[in-house]
Amino acid sequence: MANSAYRNRPTLRDIAQIAGVTAATVSYVLNGKGSVSADVQKRVRQTAKDLGYRANYVAKATRTGQTLSIGLILPDLKNPFFPQLAQSVQSAARGAGYAVFLMDSQGDTEVEREGAEDFISRGVEGIVWCPATEHDSLSDYRADVPIVVVDRPLPHYDTISSDYYSGGGLLADHVLAQGHRHIGMIVGPQSLSSAQRRRDGFVERIAGKAEIDWEVENAFTIDLSDEIRRQLNNFDVSVIVCGNDFIAIGVIRALHELGRRVPKDVSVVGFDDIPWASFSIPALTTVRQPFSKLGQEAAALLVRRISGESGPLVNMSLEMRLVSRGSLNRL
Repeated sequence: MANSAYRNRPTLRDIAQIAGVTAATVSYVLNGKGSVSADVQKRVRQTAKDLGYRANYVAKATRTGQTLSIGLILPDLKNPFFPQLAQSVQSAARGAGYAVFLMDSQGDTEVEREGAEDFISRGVEGIVWCPATEHDSLSDYRADVPIVVVDRPLPHYDTISSDYYSGGGLLADHVLAQGHRHIGMIVGPQSLSSAQRRRDGFVERIAGKAEIDWEVENAFTIDLSDEIRRQLNNFDVSVIVCGNDFIAIGVIRALHELGRRVPKDVSVVGFDDIPWASFSIPALTTVRQPFSKLGQEAAALLVRRISGESGPLVNMSLEMRLVSRGSLNRL
């Protein structure tokens, strides 16, 4: 049998009776709508607080058809990039009056699809999605709720991402300015357009100015392949350019195990500027993604779509900036 305490929660009518106003006035005050004097607002809010009133969003959703909730699907919460992104989405959504439900797909497109279906069945009004791959696993749900893709642009969706190509160019300019002409590259998964753009922006900028002595692909992880570990013994390159900071931190650790000093023996640079980048030894030179703005713009665009804003699909690209630290030596 249900606990009677839960059946006796204070209602809007209870607040109205004690505060000496109508239930409609209480609703206006608690929902931030209508024109109510400051004194009445203060009395209503204090009465609600004294009674321990909590909004019943399930009942509200039943009445209005709005749950004021969105879903957020991310591919890997072990990567510090994504908790930062989640925090900025959640903060922006909360400011707009929306709750956020979070799911980690762990890089599995089927889990992404199942997560989206679960979110929609629970009544979310939209989804912010960072795809694990370039596969459009949510295509069946585009007609059900607005979906904004963040970080990894896909066709047929509103997208918010960083300008990876220009970020690669910024890094190339800085590496060249420090006198480096022989480069080793560890690129991210080239099945991802974001990883491709980082690489292309760097490679095209250094064309004719420096040589890439070797290039190897690796997952966006601190764990390095055997091939990469073999290349770290190559003394011809003066700098190792990494597809993200996770890879770069793994490289610094592996070089230390090999007895090679960073940056005295070889320099290392990354991409993203995750929190760990400033705490590595030495601190990592990298290119900073605008984490807060990525999440804010994605949440704001989704809320506008939920509110009925139409128009052509948005493809927003945000500026990146170079962060120079101790892992890159000047020759």
